[in-house]
Amino acid sequence: MINVIGLGYIGLPTSLILAANNNKVVGTDYNMELVSKLNRKELTFEENGLEDLFNEAISKDIKFTNEYIASDVYIVTVPTPYDKLNKKIDPSYVISATKEILKVCKKDTILIIESTVSPGTIDKFIRPLIKDSNLELNKDIHLVHAPERILPGQMIYELENNSRTIGADLPEIAEKVKTIYKTFCKGEIICTDIRTAEMSKVVENTFRAVNIAFANELTKIARYDNLDVHEIIRISNMHPRVNILNPGPGVGGHCIPVDPWFLVGDYPRLTKLISAALEVNESMPDLVLNRITDIMKDHGITDKSKVGIYGLSYKQDVDDYRESPTVQMFEKMGEHFAEPFRVYDPMIHNRVVQSQIMDFDSFINDSEIVVVMVPHSQIKSQQDKLKNKLVLDPHNIFDFSYKL
Repeated sequence: MINVIGLGYIGLPTSLILAANNNKVVGTDYNMELVSKLNRKELTFEENGLEDLFNEAISKDIKFTNEYIASDVYIVTVPTPYDKLNKKIDPSYVISATKEILKVCKKDTILIIESTVSPGTIDKFIRPLIKDSNLELNKDIHLVHAPERILPGQMIYELENNSRTIGADLPEIAEKVKTIYKTFCKGEIICTDIRTAEMSKVVENTFRAVNIAFANELTKIARYDNLDVHEIIRISNMHPRVNILNPGPGVGGHCIPVDPWFLVGDYPRLTKLISAALEVNESMPDLVLNRITDIMKDHGITDKSKVGIYGLSYKQDVDDYRESPTVQMFEKMGEHFAEPFRVYDPMIHNRVVQSQIMDFDSFINDSEIVVVMVPHSQIKSQQDKLKNKLVLDPHNIFDFSYKL
């Protein structure tokens, strides 16, 4: 029996793919409405291939509940936010899940933490919980860190094909966990110790954040000196050993804007480059606001309700808006999360901000300036409707638009 704790963007597809591949699975989440919806055979978010996987898992008798189950294996996929003040991880969700597991787990159980954590989190916060329990570590219960490595929009493919890392105290436990993951994972599975596994996941996302920041800083340099950053990057990338990423309006999601801060919080004197890179990425929504102001002034537009923000999610064709550049921009604007710009996103069907417009044509028709924060497939297919608009295009997808 495998009890997956947390049925969000990571836990739900993980539990489904395990069940679909003939593992006996119970998914647990404290959110009663979410669990009720799953038990009504309704998905809680959109994702390519997720509905088919859901139906396959249901046919294999997956269960969903608010209760923790006495189980042989637990996989914890709860959130791990960070304290924006001190830049350190908030481990409270992982701690809470572990405490509940310790109340009901069997002897010789395996506790796998998939949630991304800062290096040393398991040593500092999880091992003491086991020490204070009536269970003996590496005998009655075994700790494992197997950090998730999937991307919204490609979750199912990446669950099946990405390589995985398993960190454990005992090699034989790592091999047991490897056997479980190999029921669905075709990629290489590396076994190592827990702290190396913790560090490797954070380093992966930090590498991406730093490289994004370089492209974003080039955008600022090019804007200052009236140069075309996209042409500069295109030419530079012709060098066989250069691969500069595309700049954008910021960095969103739960990984890249968050995980690198774990290193900054834990190693403040040793992470000057990382800290500077993260600050560059966090400054990009400010640059968008400045460009909107410039365009309004240049065209004599004083009514901010004529500015339409296209895209609320953090990346193309997904409905996940956690830490999205649009959310960051609205927060920087201050009052109540969203004032005063109107916003539309075809992927988000419930109203999550006060100024959200639910109809695309109404959004376009009432906007004089359209800011394409997210290059969803819809806006690309509807670009003819933008031809008589002032378009700010941070992603450089249209040849008739303003750039950052």
